Amino acid sequence: MTAIAATGDKTAIRDAATLIAVRDRDSADPQVLMGQRGAKAAFMPNKFVFPGGAVDAADRQIPLGRAIPQPCRDRLCADGGAEIWQALCVAAIRELWEETGLILGQPGRWADPVPADWRDYAATGHVPDAAALTFVFRALTPPGRPRRFDARFFLLDAEALTGDLDDFSRASDELSHLQWIPLSQVRSFDLPFITEVVLAEVTANLRSGHLPDSTPFFRNDDEESLFLRLHGRPMQDAG
Repeated sequence: MTAIAATGDKTAIRDAATLIAVRDRDSADPQVLMGQRGAKAAFMPNKFVFPGGAVDAADRQIPLGRAIPQPCRDRLCADGGAEIWQALCVAAIRELWEETGLILGQPGRWADPVPADWRDYAATGHVPDAAALTFVFRALTPPGRPRRFDARFFLLDAEALTGDLDDFSRASDELSHLQWIPLSQVRSFDLPFITEVVLAEVTANLRSGHLPDSTPFFRNDDEESLFLRLHGRPMQDAG
């Protein structure tokens, strides 16, 4: 099942990507990067969230310097994701840049014309690089919400980012109070339910030190809510 956005239809399920940057992951108390959504936001107002958002049309045309490694790529391709796995990685990198001003990429030059959403990023001299991403969770927003997303969550070690991790001067105003929050304190913030679920999964992964054999998929549709596992399949069968 792949989310399909209908132009102008705010009730359509849109593919989305969220990036969970983790700092000092080998310490006793790793930190995650979060910010607060505005009070007037249509989706999750006032909540503390990870950087992320919907896949834009231009994201499907942006090449990656390096692809996300296996088995994450196979798992992204599972259950209808074969045509959009790359766009999801690209969107995660773009949203991180727009909402925090932090760069995940490798030095490189862009071919003209650069899409409008990517001009500021391209001006830094980088191209998006997904080699440091790990696909850790997928969640479909329940029915009845003002916005619905088929969101894929990516884990990132902050060491892969370029520049000063505490410099958010190039961030947009979409998220306020950007900060690195210790995992021991993060649940004292006003979090969406799904963020708490994802944090529990991420914390378990960090403690184990390895990628699980499958990726959780919290699927909410009109008939039922299911907690599935994405195992992936060979690329030649995925699309």
